[in-house]
Parts: sequence; C-alpha cells; structure tokens
Amino acid sequence: MASFQEKGSSNGSQEKVLARVDAAYVLDERRRAALAEVDNAKFSWFHAKVCLVAGVGFFTDAYDIFAINIASVMLGYVYGPDHKGLNKQQDLGVKVATPVGTLVGQILFGWLADLVGRKRMYGVELLIIIVATFAQALSGNAAAVHIVGVLIVWRFIMGIGIGGDYPLSAVISSEFASTKIRGRMMTAVFASQGWGNFTAALVAFIITAAYKSAILSTPSVEELDAVDYMWRLLIGLGCVPGVVALYFRLTIPETPRFTMDIERNIDQASADIKNVLTNRRSNLDEDAPVQRIEAPKASWNDFTTYFGQWKNFKIIFGTSYSWFALDIAFYGLGLNSAIILQATGFGKPSTTGVRGVYDNLNNISVGNLILSAAGLIPGYWVSFLFIDSWGRKPIQLMGFIVLTILFVILGFGYDKLVATAASTKAFVFLYCLANFFQNFGPNVTTFVIPGEIFPTRYRSTAHGISAASGKLGAIVAQVGFSQLKDIGGPNKFVKHILEIFAFFMLTGIFSTLLLPETKGKSLEDLSNEDQEGFVRGPAGGIITNPAAIAS
Repeated sequence: MASFQEKGSSNGSQEKVLARVDAAYVLDERRRAALAEVDNAKFSWFHAKVCLVAGVGFFTDAYDIFAINIASVMLGYVYGPDHKGLNKQQDLGVKVATPVGTLVGQILFGWLADLVGRKRMYGVELLIIIVATFAQALSGNAAAVHIVGVLIVWRFIMGIGIGGDYPLSAVISSEFASTKIRGRMMTAVFASQGWGNFTAALVAFIITAAYKSAILSTPSVEELDAVDYMWRLLIGLGCVPGVVALYFRLTIPETPRFTMDIERNIDQASADIKNVLTNRRSNLDEDAPVQRIEAPKASWNDFTTYFGQWKNFKIIFGTSYSWFALDIAFYGLGLNSAIILQATGFGKPSTTGVRGVYDNLNNISVGNLILSAAGLIPGYWVSFLFIDSWGRKPIQLMGFIVLTILFVILGFGYDKLVATAASTKAFVFLYCLANFFQNFGPNVTTFVIPGEIFPTRYRSTAHGISAASGKLGAIVAQVGFSQLKDIGGPNKFVKHILEIFAFFMLTGIFSTLLLPETKGKSLEDLSNEDQEGFVRGPAGGIITNPAAIAS
C-alpha cells in the first residue's frame, strides 16, 4: 500500500514538473512573439510621437546647458569684479555645476527607471528642469549670498533633471523602436541637442538686438541694468519647451519590455503592444488574476554575476570610457566657445565702454550661431542618415580617428592658425569640422549604443553609468580648461588643451574596439543572454493547466 502511494505521489510530481515545463515553453513563445511584433512594426505616428516627446527634452537640455556659455559673459558685466567679467572661480562654478548635477541624475534616474519603471520617472526629471530653470531667472543678489552662488545651486539641481533625461529618453525610444529604424529614432531624439544649442545662440542674438538701445544709452559699464534683464530672459526662456512637453511625458505608456521582463506581466505587455503599435485596442479584464512569469530578476548578485563576465564587462567599460573621452572635448569646447572665439580674435570687438559690451555680446552670439549651424547640426543629421546602414561602430571609429587628426592640427598648428585674419578663418573652419565629426561620430553613437546593448533589467542603469562617465569627462574638461587656459598669459595655454583633446580622442579609438556592432539586431540578441528558455515558467507556483496560459 505504501509502495502504491509513493508511486502515485511520484507520478503526480512528475506531472506537475511536466506541466511547468510545458507552461514555461508556452510563455517563452508568447514573450518572443510579442517582442517580434515590436521589432518588426512599421514606422507609425506613435514612433514619431516618441521621437518628438523625447526630443523636446533634449532640446531643453542643450538650451539650458549651453545658454550659460553666453549668459556667463552677461553675468560678468553685471556682477563680476569691476564689471568686466566673472572671475575664474565664478565662471567655473556656473559652468561646472550642471555637469556635476547631470552625473548624479544619470545614475539616480537610470537606476530608478529599472526599479520602478520608465513611465513613472518620465516627466519627473523634466519637472525638475522647469522649476530649476525658472528659479535661476528669478535669482537675486544679497549681502549674505552672492547671486553666482545661488545660480550654482539651481544649476546643480537643474543638472539632476537633465541627467535623468539621458537614460530615460534613450531607453524609451529604443524599447519602442523596431529593429530597422532604432538607430534613426534614437539619433533623431539626440539630434534635438543641436537645435537646442543653436536656439540658445539665436535667442541671445535676438535679446542683444532688442536691448541695443538700452545698452548704448547707459552712461557707463558699471550701470548696465539692461544686461541683467538679458541673461534672465535668456535662461528663463529655457523652461518654455519643457512646459509644452510635460503633459505628453507624464502620459506616455510604459514600454512593453519593462512590463514583460521586469514587471513580468506578458498579458499586459501584449495588450500594450497592440494598443500603441498596431492601433488595435486590446482591453484586459481588470478583475482577472495577473499571471506573472519567472525570469531573471535584477539584484546586486545578478548584476555582479552578469557584468563580472568579461564579455559583458568589456562592453560597459567600452561604452563608459568612450563617452568619457568624447565629453572631454565636446564639453571642453562647447562650454568655452566664447573663450575660443575671443582667443582666436574672431569677433573680438575693437570698441570699448558700453559700445564694447554690446559688440562683444553680439559677436559671441553670432559666433555661436555659426559654430552650431556649420558643425553641430549637420553632424547629427548625417549620422541620422547613415547609422542604420553603416552601423554604430564604424561611425564611432571614424569619428574618433578624424577628431584625433583635427585636434593635432588645431593644437600643434595653433600659433600659425591664429597669426593672421586669413589663417584665423581656417582655424574656425577646422573648429567647425571638429564639431561636425563629434556629432557624425562618437557624440551620437555613445548615446545610442548603451541604450541598445544591455538586458532590459539593467538597460537604464547601465546607460546611466555610461552617461555619467561622460559627464565626469565634462567636469574634468571644464575644471582643466578653467585652471590651465591662462598659464603663460590670457588664453596662452589653449593650444596645449587642444593637444590634450587629441590624446583623449586617440584613446577613444581603442575603447570603441571593445564594442560589438548593434545595427539590425534585436535588443534581446544584443543582451548576451540565451533567449530560448529565458522564461523559466509561471511565477508563484505550478500551473497544472498549460492550455489556460496558451489561451
């Protein structure tokens, strides 16, 4: 009798195990079928909406970051010592505060987006940007707290919001994109940076023209109240596009990959895919029990196990260092273009007094417009054209190689290039060319690759780590530029800084070699995890009726 019971018990256990295996197979197939629907979807209005909603954030980010390049000159005329400009510490503070905050925001929001969801975090970071930007425009000077100190605090807070935008926008656009257009979608989002940079210079130019008579009618440089209005308008207008996009960010749906792989709810993910990509409404019964799947789950042990493998560690090291090396030059130049223009004598006014103030602000605005239009914006859109045909790795390699050559020429040939008016034009041309190949090169690909190449449960976190490494490069560049540029005399060390940039571009070539090509592959194929059997079965118990799952 006992033997019969044991045999019956054994048969029952075997049946349950087989049922679980069958259920796991069915769920695994359903997951892959749902992901294939995303990967093979045709370009739709929803894809365009994702690009627009995410792109507006990057437009705002770039405007807010690079407007300070011109606003710091305005601040110097109003609040600087002797009303000639901010001192070295003040200028460094207002420029480096945002990258420091951005570094914090990239790591924090990258982790939170993997922990609680992309949708729940999306819009929160934009709200931080809006509040902090508006607060800067309302900042005042006082005996106890200098206005530059107040601006540094608010720009740090704004940087946290900007930092959150990087992993969130990258991951949301990549997880909704089909395989064939993923590179172009992510590039279109990131290319909004160029328009933000250009718009900051354009707004500065318009504001300078609008206040021309007010500046020229001022008795002396010490009484330039008009310039106080100008920098507040320039910075404050940066929150307008953010306000426009806020509603759409707060209402964007959760990505099906997060719902499926992290919330482990295949039914909801499948319904969401139909709703947003195929225009077929699919409603779930809210009272029906939610069937979760058992799949790899994020944890510290799982994180260290995954990235402890060389094949995965070399990728996150490659994405992080490449971004670090690139941002040494990108932000070293981008946040100091006014200094570069003045150092080369391009647009430097010969006038003095209040007329000199107007001419200087006008020329800096025009110079930045030229640099943006001639190099930055075209580079983004050439990348857009080729990123899904050439691939990410060839573009990044080519960019680092060309940038190494350009910075060698700009650095070692600096004295001859700025010796005459004609040669200075050649310097500006090469400078614009460097801007072009930063964007038709590693500035785009260092954003795109980390948004594709990691598993869903770590995609946002790893993108945030890679992006934060870039901002560390920006901080190093800004501090270094500020401390080194005047060694030997005003702006005398700029040529050696350009030579240092060449060295970092050279190192970026080697870090790029660690990365695989990502074009034309699904996000799951790029994750370095076996997708067959990824779903181990239904979570929370054994299902004895696999047919119910299949239905």
